[in-house]
Amino acid sequence: MDKAIQEQFPILYQEINNERLIYLDNAATTQKPHVVIQAMQHYYEHDNANIHRGVHTLAQRATQQYETVRHQLARFMGAEDDAEVIFTSGTTASINFLAERLVAPQLTAEDIIVVSALEHHSNLVPWQEVAKQTGAQLQFMPLDDKYQADLAQLAQAEWVERIKVIAIQHVSNVLGSEQPIQAITEWAHEHDILVLVDGAQAAAHRTLEVATWGVDAYCWSGHKVYGPTGVGICYLSKRHHEQCLPFFYGGEMIHFVGDTQSNYKTAPWKFEGGTPPIAQVIGLGKAIEWLESFDSHLRHQHEQSITQELYRRLKEMDGIEVYGEGQHGIVSFNIDGVHPHDAATGYDMEGIAVRAGHHCAQPLMRLLNVNATLRVSTAIYTTKEEVEHFINATRKIKEFFNGFK
Repeated sequence: MDKAIQEQFPILYQEINNERLIYLDNAATTQKPHVVIQAMQHYYEHDNANIHRGVHTLAQRATQQYETVRHQLARFMGAEDDAEVIFTSGTTASINFLAERLVAPQLTAEDIIVVSALEHHSNLVPWQEVAKQTGAQLQFMPLDDKYQADLAQLAQAEWVERIKVIAIQHVSNVLGSEQPIQAITEWAHEHDILVLVDGAQAAAHRTLEVATWGVDAYCWSGHKVYGPTGVGICYLSKRHHEQCLPFFYGGEMIHFVGDTQSNYKTAPWKFEGGTPPIAQVIGLGKAIEWLESFDSHLRHQHEQSITQELYRRLKEMDGIEVYGEGQHGIVSFNIDGVHPHDAATGYDMEGIAVRAGHHCAQPLMRLLNVNATLRVSTAIYTTKEEVEHFINATRKIKEFFNGFK
């Protein structure tokens, strides 16, 4: 991977505080290649129409593009059926849909929902609300010293027989640690437990194999995989399509509307009420096409190499506390004596975009015994030269705030 890739991203060619932009906040959102921007512009200029409803040429073209992306994403995720791909506005919407319309109707006050202390708030707060509504209890997954699910310890919990669902992230947005999704699913299904996965941080950095893993649902967002904001994917195994209720009721998702009651289309359309994010879906399709134009092994190798270089260089510096092991494009750390927000401002003065805060993971911050961290996150366009500039900036920030120690 070289600078030729960066040339495909218009936003990267600008100066921030008189410095060339170095974008290291990719875990929050990735930048978009020109082909994605062009695809969305082309739709609005040539094909803008609502889908599934019109017989005119524009409607037919828009519908074909939209459904072609569904097929493309089913293959990208390793799903068995296009109908298992449901378009939403993002990972958060997907998780709320699953929590309220698939899981909540099945729960009683005797049941338990298992999450982990690593979860993004989007995969924690919805379950807290479902617990309030149903009377079910929320319990935390036991973790080993690598912050991975400890299934042996979970199996010994006195409440294990009451677990009805495990809602867990695939990759931590703070630590970059990966959960053994297939092992979790195999264990859970032996105990008749649903497994719903937040894949927001995984989709850009590893191959997805939802059918092989056997998960019941898997959610991710387009904007973290070089696509546009406003579109997400909820993979829902077809074994749940009949039982799961629609999230939105209204146009497009209906089959027949009577005066007092209606019935609905089959999945996935019964889960996509209203006008969907058509342009965003088309843009996401182009983003996946662009991403798959690279050799996946070389892409993953480049991202991991760059991430490990950042991790190693930070670990070697005095006065730096690093969290996690530098996996899946994420390195979180703190500089002794410097508040993360102050440090992030210092990086911005050097033209470097990083994230500072609790990363929507406050339970994990408490587990790490910190209020906040800095986070750098890499992408396919991150270069070794940018890593070097970041390390030099880190030295300058340390010296500015702490003096020459």
